[in-house]
Amino acid sequence: MARIDARPVQWIISPEPVPYPVALDAMKARAAAIAAGEAEEAIWLIEHPPLYTAGTSAVAADLLSDRFPVYDAGRGGQYTYHGPGQRVAYVMLDLTQRGRDIRCLVKGLEGWIIDTLAAYNITGERRDGRIGVWVQRPDKGMLKEDKIAAIGVRVSKWVTFHGISLNVMPDLTHYDGIVPCGISDQGVTSFEDLGQLVSMPEVDSVLRSTFERRFGPTISASEESLVSTGPRSLVA
Repeated sequence: MARIDARPVQWIISPEPVPYPVALDAMKARAAAIAAGEAEEAIWLIEHPPLYTAGTSAVAADLLSDRFPVYDAGRGGQYTYHGPGQRVAYVMLDLTQRGRDIRCLVKGLEGWIIDTLAAYNITGERRDGRIGVWVQRPDKGMLKEDKIAAIGVRVSKWVTFHGISLNVMPDLTHYDGIVPCGISDQGVTSFEDLGQLVSMPEVDSVLRSTFERRFGPTISASEESLVSTGPRSLVA
């Protein structure tokens, strides 16, 4: 999935939690600017306040609680949770420069997460028919496994937005308000739940190096470079 012309992707990290509607508007604006040739590709690493999002395949019965705000995301998939301790990486890439293959993109994103987990001796795995990355949990019983990362993307004019969410140290009880991704017979996990006590900056560093191996070079950019095509304030 490397870019044909090897131009670097802007790597942006928001230091404070970003409200979901603000992030969604900023992503849409940046994706439109990329499609118009007016902005560079970007990876945007953020955290959100606690909330649930509904993808285009969400089933109303899978929302079990209204304890947190619920937002229509406009991405593929069903219900998921975002909150503190979870690293969300919004992926704004120009697929006209990367092969125009959405299935390959999703596999690349799964591989990116799997490579990141491997750096911490965590074995992440794909599952046919279930997008995301899973970890076997024999300690919970035979055939039990937990989801550690979710993937949901949307493509408009061959530019991607939305992306991945990787559980580093979120409050996993917050998932109790939904049936995550419509799957009720398996659980969710995190680095912390698996005994890996790591900081978000440490995970960010590994995410960057593993991204570059699969998708090509990055260049650090400020939050302001993102909002130049979107809302001016990213913090509530």
